[in-house]
Amino acid sequence: METTFSNISYILFFWQIFVIISFILLIYSLIDLLKSTFKKNDKLIWLIVLILIPFIGSLLYLNIGRKQKNVL
Repeated sequence: METTFSNISYILFFWQIFVIISFILLIYSLIDLLKSTFKKNDKLIWLIVLILIPFIGSLLYLNIGRKQKNVL
């Protein structure tokens, strides 16, 4: 019985770490997005992507979206 509780606590621990990392990535991506300038409606599109699919959207924004920024 204790092994079941032990396994559940490890699963909950890793789940909490995943949620915290996801939240930090989302906040960082949103701040970077809002401070940047983009062509046309790219900023709005990235904002929608970040809100609808937070973890994957953050990873996509950091890999693809940051390359689309207008450089002043």
